[in-house]
Amino acid sequence: MPQYPSKIQPGATFEVPYSEDEARIPNPSFRHAAPSAPWPWVDLNDEVDQEQLKSELPPVPAICDHLDCGDACWRNYPQSRFPNWTRRQVKKSKILKAVEEYDRNQPCKLFYVDVDDEGKFRDAEETVVTEQNIAKSWQSFVNDVRPSNLRVRAIFLEDLSGPVLQMLGAKYNIEPFFWSSSLNWIPSRYQEDPQPGRGDHITICLTFLRSMPKDTDAVRMDASGVRKSSDSIASARPSTLSQMMIDTQAPLPLSSSGQLLVLDLLSVHLIRNTNGSTIISYHPSLPLPTTTAKDLHQRIQFAGQSVYWQKMFQRVSDPTFVLITFLWHAMYAWDEALENLYTHICTLETKVIETSQMSLTSELHVIRAHQLHYASLLASFTKTVEFIRDTENPALESMSEEEKEETRKMMKRECSMLLNEIRRLDMSRKMQDKRLKNVMNLVFSSVNITDSKRMQQMTEAAMKQVAYLTMVFLPASFVAAVFGMNVKEISPDTQGTLPHYVGAALAMTLATIWIIIAFQSQYLLPEGYSIYKRFAWPLLLLLRWIGFIKLDPSQKENKATKEKTHVGGTGMELTRQEHAHVHMPKSKEAPPPASIREAARGM
Repeated sequence: MPQYPSKIQPGATFEVPYSEDEARIPNPSFRHAAPSAPWPWVDLNDEVDQEQLKSELPPVPAICDHLDCGDACWRNYPQSRFPNWTRRQVKKSKILKAVEEYDRNQPCKLFYVDVDDEGKFRDAEETVVTEQNIAKSWQSFVNDVRPSNLRVRAIFLEDLSGPVLQMLGAKYNIEPFFWSSSLNWIPSRYQEDPQPGRGDHITICLTFLRSMPKDTDAVRMDASGVRKSSDSIASARPSTLSQMMIDTQAPLPLSSSGQLLVLDLLSVHLIRNTNGSTIISYHPSLPLPTTTAKDLHQRIQFAGQSVYWQKMFQRVSDPTFVLITFLWHAMYAWDEALENLYTHICTLETKVIETSQMSLTSELHVIRAHQLHYASLLASFTKTVEFIRDTENPALESMSEEEKEETRKMMKRECSMLLNEIRRLDMSRKMQDKRLKNVMNLVFSSVNITDSKRMQQMTEAAMKQVAYLTMVFLPASFVAAVFGMNVKEISPDTQGTLPHYVGAALAMTLATIWIIIAFQSQYLLPEGYSIYKRFAWPLLLLLRWIGFIKLDPSQKENKATKEKTHVGGTGMELTRQEHAHVHMPKSKEAPPPASIREAARGM
């Protein structure tokens, strides 16, 4: 067991016993995402390299022509181009592992797509780099002469090896942050080395969501977050979710549709230059279902067949528009993934309504945790599009004002389209989150109703048991009460007799019944009776029984409405007010109405 110091001294370091799982997507360290951080991959408790502090070499080495360096330029990358990246930092950023511990039996493939000045996309030759042709491959990189009409060359890296990483980094003077962010799945976006009128470097590392079919081999995590097996999702059960810890970096199985929601990486480095731009697309070599270099290579090449984009590429020469097509790949993946997630949520709603299983809440909580993580990923997607829109190509200064204005206008339009789509995705995610809340509330409500019914049944059973026990002990209690009475028949020394007891008990019982019924007589007497009349309820009920009076509750209502009286043989109906005037004596101040006088004559 490693021993940890009780007090950590400044600058002290110690090893943490952590079993790293290569198949798991690491949690991103955002502080190491961009060159703006002055201490790349040096945390607060890490010791600063003293030899580098004492070094008198220039912090920014001169540009190498790769002819007289004797291959030292690329073999010592990244220290040869970026001396502040010491070996300890290179090791911590996983660049050293990618350079030295790669699979030497697996060749590295480079797929090319070239875009000419007319905006036409064509597939260039594929390059394969093995251990046997490393030197030859480096010479081909150095001596590469592009056609004069070539505007952009996109390079897609599959099974990246250490020599290829160093060759590309030295050839294009790539900031090591691109490799460290790609290897560690750190979302980042930054511009470096801007040169007015010539170009710059742009790095985009974006984590996005995509769905995979059920026959895709994917990694499943157990409760400890360590890779359990690399099985197909077809053999996975929905109950696996309740046994997993909520790890938002892990794949999310959708048992209803047999789909798997996984995180994917879009890592692109764009070198914008007036003499020809280059796009380098990195693709992870982890055992995860991510986008392969060949798939993205075909998609970008197929984007060149679009009439809409072809017209755009013919009108503007900014290579940033090619980069936007990469972002549309992430947009498509997001849309498909959220569609599958919506279908799964609808299925869960149906299950909850039909079964009301409390076990479904664990799966709902896992989905909600992933939904919260997806919100941050969509926010990062938005920032990436805004960064591309706001980071203008320095080479635009060498263009005419008309072309510059048209480029800016089209860039703003395309980025606005992407931002609108991202907002739509976020609205869809929020709607799904609300439906998840509704489903969870439905589960708890159903469970509460079931528990209430169960408690009611238990209460009824308990009351029956109490009633049964009371009935068992009631005779004995009655006998004990009888023999405990102070009457002369039982206790000769007392003055009371049994008739006295019976008379007092009957009188009290009748009085109690009289009072209770008087206060509860609304069920026997109409509502209009006062409390004094209600105390005469026995007499009123007796009179109603012999037919002397009628205690019909509807009679009270009929009196409250307008009464209509049939007067004599005239057939005229009078209201209550007019009926009252008929019986009122005539007076000079208020003579009766003419209608009443006529009715009176008829009488």
